[in-house]
Amino acid sequence: MSEFVEVGIFFALFSLSVVLLGTYMANIFDGKKYRVLFPLQCLERWTYRACRIDPNEDMDWKTYLKALFFLNSIGFLLLFIFELLQKYLPLNPQNFPGVEWSLAFNTAISFVTNTNWQAYAGESTLGYFVPLFGLTVQNFLSAATGNAVLLALIRGLKRKNQTGIGNFWQDITRTCVYLLLPLSIIFAVFLVSQGMPQNIKPYISVTTVEGENQIIPMGPVASQVAIKQLGTNGGGFFGVNSTHPFENPTPLSNFFETFAIFCIPASAVYMFGKQIGSTRQAMILLFSMIFLWIAGLLIASFFQTSKNPFLPIEPILEGMETRFGTVRSVLWETLTTDTSNGSVNCMHESLAPITGGVALFNLMIGEVIFGGVGVGLCGMLMFVLLTVFLSGLMVGRTPEYLGKKIEKNEILWVMLAILVPCALILVGSAFGCSIQCSLNSLNNKGPHGFSSILYAFSSAAGNNGSSFAGLNANTYFYNFSLGVTMLIARGAILVPSLAVAASLCQKKSIPYSASTFQTDTVLFGILLIGVIFIVAALSFFPALSLGPIIEQLLMRSGTAF
Repeated sequence: MSEFVEVGIFFALFSLSVVLLGTYMANIFDGKKYRVLFPLQCLERWTYRACRIDPNEDMDWKTYLKALFFLNSIGFLLLFIFELLQKYLPLNPQNFPGVEWSLAFNTAISFVTNTNWQAYAGESTLGYFVPLFGLTVQNFLSAATGNAVLLALIRGLKRKNQTGIGNFWQDITRTCVYLLLPLSIIFAVFLVSQGMPQNIKPYISVTTVEGENQIIPMGPVASQVAIKQLGTNGGGFFGVNSTHPFENPTPLSNFFETFAIFCIPASAVYMFGKQIGSTRQAMILLFSMIFLWIAGLLIASFFQTSKNPFLPIEPILEGMETRFGTVRSVLWETLTTDTSNGSVNCMHESLAPITGGVALFNLMIGEVIFGGVGVGLCGMLMFVLLTVFLSGLMVGRTPEYLGKKIEKNEILWVMLAILVPCALILVGSAFGCSIQCSLNSLNNKGPHGFSSILYAFSSAAGNNGSSFAGLNANTYFYNFSLGVTMLIARGAILVPSLAVAASLCQKKSIPYSASTFQTDTVLFGILLIGVIFIVAALSFFPALSLGPIIEQLLMRSGTAF
């Protein structure tokens, strides 16, 4: 009963935070000054001076993209070098060697693209320098990059007859300074109060009550966990992520870590409404996201609490952290795949087949149910433009959104953003099922093994980073193939979003008339959800049928894998 009361409190806090944080975000990105934030305003000015940035320069989309590419390329190179040279760097009390090059390549791309796929256990692979100055830094910058692209897309919808979509350096600086940094500091202090380590001490050797020797890992955990959740990064300090008691010490930490996963992406929707001057438009998008989230949560909960003929006990806690139980685990599972967070507080491989299938579906639709910081709403807006275009074709009217005509150029970019991740998932999974070195990495055969491969490429293409945990991904094949998938998928949402922003920014605004198709109604929300389902069904139903759906049916008939 207490779990359901907790869920009720969760929803109440969600409703309150969306409005408050969304309003704050709209104000800070519009340049509003808060007296209480004077130290942060000084930090913003010092950043511009130190980097010789002119924050008032209005960039076109290609210049904006070049700045984005430059920053993230430098971040990738530095992180890759840090990993290779870890043996010679300070803050390595366990004297871990440098990371093998293919794993370093995969990890560097993973954290730069906000995916945080981890084919390693952090406590046995990395010292403290790489997490502090490599991984955590990229957690901030990758999340800020996604938010910067969202801000550019919003300007494209707002502005008229212009070519500039904003200043990348100003957008990313304000995101870090006013949003991610203060929230992360507050959250990290809270996590330390719950018992989470935050130090640079060597690992501790202790004697257990059974008389055995055990190594207790230490490290700067809280600082990485705070931004991993708030920035929808998901990369854990420990190999088992937020199932580890040092990374998720108490039920209270579990509650607020779950909440932190989607508080910024959900608030960004309200920010969108404030910035375009129509919160009603934003509410339709937000309610569409909530509907998809709740539908997935109910389906996942139903199948997870249903009887399993191979485990004649209730509740089924195999693969779950017993401190949290079924409800909290399924809630986390749906939210972490609805966003591009990817952190886990249970093992997804141990979930009921359809429950795991819900997580797969969330990944496959591009994580537009809240999604990652910035890019989640960008992905949803791509589906919005597609829905507007299809609706216009059906009724014989020129498609419009927020007073801007949606024409061939925009739709070509929209289709690129939607279809490239789909192709990456299907082609990558096909190769994974065809190559022996890939099949050798599986712990299970049959549809469950297929689901593991399908999940890996879906997670990479969705820039999520969670794993089915039944696959040894630290191989040359998976380090390279998943790394390339993550990189292309990230570009497939960032580049089209900027191109669409530039195209819409140059157009004039068309006055509202009686013939304008309204996009702030329940009908439009239903159409939007329908388009998302149709795209997903046409693209992925055969694959889902070969994986979690057939496994669920076989399980009920007495066959397991």
